[in-house]
Amino acid sequence: MSGELAGAQNWSELYKEKGACPDTFSVFSSIILDYYLNQGRQFSWRQQISPYRVLVSEIMLQQTQTIRVESKFDAFIRQFPGFNELASASFGEVLALWKGLGYNRRAKYLHDIARLVVSDFGTRLPDEPKILIDFPGIGKATAASICVFAYNRAFPFIETNIRTVFIHFFFSEKTNVTDAQIMKLVESTIDKSEPRQWFYGLMDYGVMLKKQVGNLNRLSRHYTKQSRFAGSDRQLRGRILQLLLDTDRLAPASLPDILKEPAERISVLVDALKGERLITEKDGVLFLE
Repeated sequence: MSGELAGAQNWSELYKEKGACPDTFSVFSSIILDYYLNQGRQFSWRQQISPYRVLVSEIMLQQTQTIRVESKFDAFIRQFPGFNELASASFGEVLALWKGLGYNRRAKYLHDIARLVVSDFGTRLPDEPKILIDFPGIGKATAASICVFAYNRAFPFIETNIRTVFIHFFFSEKTNVTDAQIMKLVESTIDKSEPRQWFYGLMDYGVMLKKQVGNLNRLSRHYTKQSRFAGSDRQLRGRILQLLLDTDRLAPASLPDILKEPAERISVLVDALKGERLITEKDGVLFLE
């Protein structure tokens, strides 16, 4: 058993004796922070922090592994170093840099957010989750995480690695654990003086746990297994967008033959892409938005 998990085992004995109380929370916090200070991960967006860099990284990290984001983040920042540069770019330029991260609608969300920040907020990203939650593609958890990491403000949130940590320490013998149960503990243990460091620590400890004890998120009521990518609608959407990146314009009627898929399926996907404003149709021809 590693030193980190041995420490957690000692904590477990204390927790069985005293339950959730300041004493156990204190030991829990010490385990997390000690791990982070000695073995925390290093990323470009952590080493040089700005609201813009945090926003880009948080949108990229939605549903995407850090190893893939690492390979894209710096190139994206070099091309679009701030809100003004990103807002003034075309969507095609943004999508070309996004290629390889998947879930391409996030590129559109990020592009739209940059334009909103420039037009309505004087290029300053708001520091309140209640404002950010109304931005494209930003839900409750992402709104809070952006404020934590960009401004070091103490807002609780849950993501997959944080969920892993709290299940491991507080719910390891239970199933069907809800995020509402976990959130109470997140709120009780948050380090209000250094929330950025605290949440970095939680996420890094969660990554270590996944490697050493497996995916504890299976004990969560909210766990869903990611669907297969090959042959999925998500893959086909990406192929349609890539074709438009490569050719600039396409006739919708040409897509079934190019993609070797039924016209009905392609029509539904094209309509969805138009509804999400990733593509547009003019005079019977498709373009990137």
